Amino acid sequence: MPQVRSIWNGAISFGLVSIPIKLVNATESRSISFRQIHLEDGGRIRYRKFCELEDREVTSAEIGKGYEDADGSIIQITDEDLSHLPLPTAKTIEIVAFVPADRIDPLQMDASYYLAAGGAPAAKPYTLLREALKRSNKVAIAKYALRGRERLGMLRVVDDAIAMHGLLWPDEVRAPEGVAPDTNVTVNDKELDLADALMNTLGEIDLDELHDEYREALEEVVAAKAAGETPPEAPEPAKGGKVLDLMAALEKSVSAAKKSRGEEAGEAEAEAEVRRLPARKSARATPKQTTGKKSTSTAAGKKTTAKKTTTSAKKSTSKSTQTAKKTTAKKSAPAKKTPSRKRTA
Repeated sequence: MPQVRSIWNGAISFGLVSIPIKLVNATESRSISFRQIHLEDGGRIRYRKFCELEDREVTSAEIGKGYEDADGSIIQITDEDLSHLPLPTAKTIEIVAFVPADRIDPLQMDASYYLAAGGAPAAKPYTLLREALKRSNKVAIAKYALRGRERLGMLRVVDDAIAMHGLLWPDEVRAPEGVAPDTNVTVNDKELDLADALMNTLGEIDLDELHDEYREALEEVVAAKAAGETPPEAPEPAKGGKVLDLMAALEKSVSAAKKSRGEEAGEAEAEAEVRRLPARKSARATPKQTTGKKSTSTAAGKKTTAKKTTTSAKKSTSKSTQTAKKTTAKKSAPAKKTPSRKRTA
């Protein structure tokens, strides 16, 4: 791996095996940060540390630690007080257990690090631990100390390296009380089918293709300002309408997702189209289209069946007289579909 400055040197304690390691950050922030300035002259705004009792600025050498009690009084804690605390993991990542990865709640995940072998003697035990983790399909749970406090960590294999994720202690994760809706809501099968269709249409994505568009736009603004040019204007965001019908919103989402994937407009509309129905016609008498569910048209084809199948009528043009009628009806339908396409787009 490229030379990265280590932030902590110590060892992994694996039973009686000790593996010298270096701890390096596995992530980096690419966010653009700003300085606070005085608008009148562009001068930097800096914070100074004042003692509120003496009302004067103090130096770093005069600053220590204090714990604020419930009554507001401050209890001074010195470095000597802290040095007497039992912290056996001060320079050791002590593995305490091996568990399946799904035992770890993602809510506990914190910072991520790589563990680099500390010199040639560490290569053999490092490789042993790495291969043991691979074969067991488990992760190691460990305790370690960093920045003056004991922490919990999870060790796992990433390519040919061992990575460690800092974990929050279980009592640091809040229960999701009062978060879920407190009203009784029923979701029917048709709504779930449409949600599944939308999930399948969106499909998967290569996470490496995702990037921070906001940061890129911000970099363009900074570059333009530095060059004395007018910053580029961002396009107006699309205004979303108020969602009154969940089914219509799902159908429209499926159609839009398919079009964004480059599928033919006709196919997308046939499988998931949103239409405005005439007020004087009932919902039963008006054929609707859903998301790609095929069904065969029989002689006893009812009006409710016609709601679910428009795709099959397109693909079978000579099965029966009734099918031929539906096919004829399809050919005369584009005049009605044209405004629907404009609304969907």
